[in-house]
Amino acid sequence: MKIATFNINNVNKRLPNLLAWLDEARPDVVCLQELKAADRDFPAAAIEAAGYRAVWQGQRTWNGVALLSRVGAPVPTRRSLPGDPSDDQARYIEAAVAGVLVASVYLPNGNPQPGPKFAYKLAWFERLIAHGAAMIETGLPFVMAGDFNVVPTAADMYVSKSYAKNALVQPQSRAAFRRLLAQGWTDAIRARHPTGPVWTFWDYLRDRWPRDAGLRLDHLLLSPSLAGQLVDAGVDRAVRGQEGASDHAPAWVRLA
Repeated sequence: MKIATFNINNVNKRLPNLLAWLDEARPDVVCLQELKAADRDFPAAAIEAAGYRAVWQGQRTWNGVALLSRVGAPVPTRRSLPGDPSDDQARYIEAAVAGVLVASVYLPNGNPQPGPKFAYKLAWFERLIAHGAAMIETGLPFVMAGDFNVVPTAADMYVSKSYAKNALVQPQSRAAFRRLLAQGWTDAIRARHPTGPVWTFWDYLRDRWPRDAGLRLDHLLLSPSLAGQLVDAGVDRAVRGQEGASDHAPAWVRLA
């Protein structure tokens, strides 16, 4: 089974890019983030014509997450992250697909920091850590994938001081990610590529794509029951160089 994650950065604007990648890469399950579309505007018909069934949690202008599957219809188990009933931002959706639980995660960016947006990021992270622990406890096969908006270590970004004050690299953000991994999750990309740059995001500004000035923000985390089934993982970086591309490239994992 090949499971991918892709911050599409506006699913309708970049629908041709998405459909071309689906046709070429043929992932079995796809986690999308940053749909930037209300529920009624999600392009379900076009995605179904491409061979994928979908569930989604849309939001006008910002946010929005979805799960696509070509190995059976995904059965939603959660449409929001537990822990705060008042939180109405569409950042989490979870479904059962072909015997595996899969979650599409869009963690808050947190900028500018310090401030309320960074506080929201850290609070959301705490809720994700709590839910992650609960899911580990069940022993179920689980893949948590998406744009976590955290650069885990200095090795996960190009050499630069320009991000020093950015919420993506703050000690609190990195510590929260480490605490999540410490529950027993396997960072699939780093498990297969323990050294060297494996960027998934290149900002549109300052020629960062042509300069290969990237960051690793998109992660696929495997529960302990799936870690032994990891065959391969990678990034389809060429997708970022196409006309009209998202500022993220798809990342993926292949499980036996």
